Amino acid sequence: MKWIVIGAALAAAAAAVPAQADTPLVGIVSISATEANNARYIVGAKAAAKEIGWDVSVIDAAGSADQANAAIQNFAQRGSAAIVDMVFPYSSIGAGLQAAKSANIPVVTWGGGLGSSVAATNGSGGPMVVPVDELMLKTMGGKGSILALTYHTGEVCRNREVELDKALEANPDIKVTKNEVRIPGYFEDGAQYANAWLASHPAGQENLAIWGCWDDPAIGAIGSLRAQSRDDVKVYGVNGNAQALENIKNGFMTATAWQDSYTEGYNMVKLLPEIRKAGADWKPKAVEVPAVLVTKDTIDDFIAKHPDAMK
Repeated sequence: MKWIVIGAALAAAAAAVPAQADTPLVGIVSISATEANNARYIVGAKAAAKEIGWDVSVIDAAGSADQANAAIQNFAQRGSAAIVDMVFPYSSIGAGLQAAKSANIPVVTWGGGLGSSVAATNGSGGPMVVPVDELMLKTMGGKGSILALTYHTGEVCRNREVELDKALEANPDIKVTKNEVRIPGYFEDGAQYANAWLASHPAGQENLAIWGCWDDPAIGAIGSLRAQSRDDVKVYGVNGNAQALENIKNGFMTATAWQDSYTEGYNMVKLLPEIRKAGADWKPKAVEVPAVLVTKDTIDDFIAKHPDAMK
């Protein structure tokens, strides 16, 4: 059985270094690599990496900050040229950031904020939700009830919830019920929370809305609305994934803010050689890509301009 032990040792050694030592590696740590918006960002990052001649390795942390820290530490041990943190707030990845800093490896974030030793960020959550909040509250006319589907592990959703709370300060007659979804499990949680909320909010009594801190929990809630034939509830999401856009086109979702995550991933990876070259002289900065509000009135024009968004 000695060959098995030796083989395992060799495999472990191979995992400790990049597959091609002469090719720079960008390590990507995703909060949920299969979620549509995350997936688009990764595709954009890979396209940019190919252009600059870098390799890409992706680790799915499955919503766990502990796994994200371990993944960043793993990439630091492998001698990555740079590391991308997707959505985990910089305050939650301190151990990973320290390991990368000790190895002189820059870390950039997508929606994780600009702080600590983070070199650059984009995909910040707060600004993207503002037009959605404004439309929702205008439609409600200052009265009614909202089911808010939140998620506190990700910086993006935290910031979007802050913006919602700020907008609601001027609307004291709107009641809000908050439920936090899980990753994985956001579709199921959205449906379950909607079912419970609908039971105490019958049709025809007040203005009703469901707000998702990103599209997928709201899409889960749409399943419950359709099952109960409830067409009296407005549904709002953020990110603009293909399923959300399809729901808007079919009249089941009211609005979303489309986030061009492909371009965000592409732009961030294209920036990495510049960050590496500048070294200690690099000044941390945000490189944001503006969101686009999409409603039933604008969906056809939006699709004509961004056909790839439906894929």
